[in-house]
Amino acid sequence: MNEQNNASDQLEEGMKIYEYIVDNAENDNELQMGDMVMKLRNADTTGQFLCSTARYLAAVDRERFDSWIAPLVEGAIERDRDRRYIGSLLEALWGTDYMDRAEDLKQADDNFRRIYKRLYEQSAM
Repeated sequence: MNEQNNASDQLEEGMKIYEYIVDNAENDNELQMGDMVMKLRNADTTGQFLCSTARYLAAVDRERFDSWIAPLVEGAIERDRDRRYIGSLLEALWGTDYMDRAEDLKQADDNFRRIYKRLYEQSAM
């Protein structure tokens, strides 16, 4: 039961941090954003909120938040062992034509390569 309570507490904490980032992304200074990203990486055990936050920040202003998107994606790759959430990052971060550009993206972006490899294991790398 204690393990279940801990998982519930982490889920709640992840949601609170995600909501804080969403509510304050446009106003936050870099130090606060960095702290929130690190807290989210520690709280989110499944990658769900890491993926959601990366998608949100990319949609708001990919260029402005790029330095925070990368660690969110890295954390999501580490945590999403069941591959439930990381697939949503491909189109959100690399565009609807990511499959057409997959070879180039694998060479240019380590996070893309890691997600692609995890989702398309049977593909030749």
